[in-house]
Amino acid sequence: MLEVEGLNAWYGAAHVLFDVALTVGRGEVVALMGRNGAGKSTTLKAVMGLLARREGRIAFMGRDISALAPFEIARLGLGFVPEDRRVFTDLTVTENLEVGRQPPRRWPDGSPAFDWTPEALYALFPNLGEMPDRPGGQMSGGEQQMLTVARTLMGNPLLVLLDEPSEGVAPVIVEQMAQMIVALKAAGTSLLLSEQNVHFAGLVADRAYVLEKGQIRYEGSMRELAADEQVRRTYLSV
Repeated sequence: MLEVEGLNAWYGAAHVLFDVALTVGRGEVVALMGRNGAGKSTTLKAVMGLLARREGRIAFMGRDISALAPFEIARLGLGFVPEDRRVFTDLTVTENLEVGRQPPRRWPDGSPAFDWTPEALYALFPNLGEMPDRPGGQMSGGEQQMLTVARTLMGNPLLVLLDEPSEGVAPVIVEQMAQMIVALKAAGTSLLLSEQNVHFAGLVADRAYVLEKGQIRYEGSMRELAADEQVRRTYLSV
């Protein structure tokens, strides 16, 4: 689904990503882990075309998207859920969802992908189903996080870039986020998520990459990472 090779990125003159390489398979959940400032969010933004300067090859479903604009990448079926939520505060839950709507998609083999509707999303996020007419600005941070994910899913993405899903939300919301990721995987959707919480990543991820100062320092199954205390102490402990 996603192949990243030799990805370098800059913020102004600051070189922040160094030859990052990673892959995500169909129906696979991959965690991009590391401390604050390691380059996790920057990697997701670079893949989505949101950085002014980047170099390297990024392929989505076999197509090179390295030179495409973010809206062009989104139209191909790559969704992005930013850490800072960015809901439309004056629009209701239903209206926020409609903003993200895109047509149903098909997999490269021609089979139909899951078609997300507001009804399916309200079943996935019951909290949202209880407040379809509530403005985004009158929701809690966790509810806004759910709405941001749901709005992205209305675009029927085949792969979702999910930035820090467990950061700064209540434990009950974290649990719902984990259930959501498992449901997405069951529907065939792939996910690349940036995450610091090893426990959360262990609940949902198949494989993990660990970033430190913009470089991949570790790659392996989530089970192997959870069992490797030395790696966790070196690259993930606070």
